[in-house]
Amino acid sequence: MHTALVVLTDETADERLLDAAKRYASGTDTELLVCRFIDRKEYQNDARNEARDGKQVKTIEMIEEEAEEEATAVADRAFADGDVSYTAIGAAGELPKKIIEVADERDCGHLFVSGRKRSPTGKALFGDIAQAVLLRFDGPVTVTTN
Repeated sequence: MHTALVVLTDETADERLLDAAKRYASGTDTELLVCRFIDRKEYQNDARNEARDGKQVKTIEMIEEEAEEEATAVADRAFADGDVSYTAIGAAGELPKKIIEVADERDCGHLFVSGRKRSPTGKALFGDIAQAVLLRFDGPVTVTTN
């Protein structure tokens, strides 16, 4: 069985992305790894705000656990019909580097990532994350847009 990584970030168009991954996995013997990625800058900013407000600062483990819960909820809704085998995880780190690390660690042969919508002239606008993944991942990458 093959594994494909579905990249969920703040920029992600979850519904279109998960639909594309589902169609791919249904037609091939592929298990999906649905991962909600939290960017290092995002959690560092949140930690500063929490500390300033006198709240408990979350550890990386807590952040990844929350991200996994979010990925599970999103995947459960998207794959409710039970046609697709999937695992949901959460990961925090420097994006897009962390995406490539997870893909390599989990031996993923295909990635699904969201890009930005097209420009008025029809040219694809790739976000920093989607573009970097396309350039760095050694395998096929499916990019969906909003």
